[in-house]
Amino acid sequence: QVQLVESGGGLVQAGGSLRLSCVAGIASFANKDLGWYRQVPGKQRELVATISSAENTKYADFVKGRFTIARDNPKKTVYLQMNNLKPEDTAVYYCKLQSKFTGSTYWGQGTQVTVSP
Repeated sequence: QVQLVESGGGLVQAGGSLRLSCVAGIASFANKDLGWYRQVPGKQRELVATISSAENTKYADFVKGRFTIARDNPKKTVYLQMNNLKPEDTAVYYCKLQSKFTGSTYWGQGTQVTVSP
């Protein structure tokens, strides 16, 4: 079982910034695809951003220009830099790790982000 540990969530005012981190307890990290997703109560989990093993990135339209995903392979960590936060960004944020070879998918426990007006 792969353990993913997220951190960096919290309470911030609208317009502020947070940086989420997700550390993976896995031997082989560099060849994995990574992503950040978010979920609010009563709604489906939605994609925020992804970064492939080749460092190709993809963003949901609602975060383009505000959020940046990055990875540090030696540290086995994926980051989500969130700027100009809005109240509608309030959610639990989850990181995901996926092996393109086996299809195995792992999720972190989630970190709460709350943006006040």
